Amino acid sequence: MSRRTPALIAAAVLLPLALTACSTPEGDEPTGNKAAAKSDGFPYTVTNCGVTTTFKAPPKRVVTMNQHVTEIMLELGLTKSLVGTAYLDDKVLPKYAKDYASVPVIAKEYPSYEQVLATNPDFVYGGYASAFAAGDGRGREALKKSGIETRLNTESCAKADTPMETLYEEVREVGRTFGVTDRAEVWIKQAEADNAATAKKLKNLKALPVFVYDSGDKTAFTAGGKGIGNELIKRAGGTNVFADLDKSFGDASWENVVARKPEAIVIYDYGSTTVEQKKKRLLSDPALADVPAIKNKRFAVMPLSDAVLGVRVPAAVEKLAAQLHPAATTS
Repeated sequence: MSRRTPALIAAAVLLPLALTACSTPEGDEPTGNKAAAKSDGFPYTVTNCGVTTTFKAPPKRVVTMNQHVTEIMLELGLTKSLVGTAYLDDKVLPKYAKDYASVPVIAKEYPSYEQVLATNPDFVYGGYASAFAAGDGRGREALKKSGIETRLNTESCAKADTPMETLYEEVREVGRTFGVTDRAEVWIKQAEADNAATAKKLKNLKALPVFVYDSGDKTAFTAGGKGIGNELIKRAGGTNVFADLDKSFGDASWENVVARKPEAIVIYDYGSTTVEQKKKRLLSDPALADVPAIKNKRFAVMPLSDAVLGVRVPAAVEKLAAQLHPAATTS
């Protein structure tokens, strides 16, 4: 997938600069700042994807990599903490457009290590594991050595099969890290209410077998049984025909697509290949002619940014449910 394209390997000449600019000796911190931090619940220690970090105060200069984590920051009112952002899959939601426009975009895709350091950050928040690709110079350990703390969206490392709870915890931990716990809890409460409202509309409805088509020609790149993509389908009144794929995304053979007889196909919309091009590829493949979803031309569309662990998820469940079960959701 295009979002996994690596960036340039950075030069190491800026390491001393980053070390001095991003690290403040504890003894130099004003007494008032220490008192304020303690009153806001700091120090705060959190373990994220195997990395344990203690924050004495909220990060002040943040770089986000990948759209869904950028939108979490914007939703929590943390725009002024952002000194750089990178890698959109599509446009940010209209409600975030003004705030997003105020943040420097440091790279169209992943920035190099040098580009990250040039923003003088004290924190980098990545959406996918590829954001911290060690081979590209952006490993979490390397950033730590430069005085920069990090967080990886937990969809990349979560093991529990409770993706919606993982989302709530992601928002809760980010809110806690930045001292805006109240904002995080308000969002979570609303998300729970929205999810409950959609579930009520779909109560006692028969689940529809669904195949997710992300991309692929020789094989189908699809949503597996791990992660929020599978959860979206379940909560929207579907059954993922590749739920037995033990990962968030993976390849499936077209023979298996045919054998599993999906009644609807969800197309992920992102990148340079349009939804219409993807539909044409599926509809023109003679091997898929007997698939019920193809026979009936039954498609649903989701932006990729809706199908990853971010603040769009509750609304995305409702939107997908409306496409899979229009009669139930409009009544």
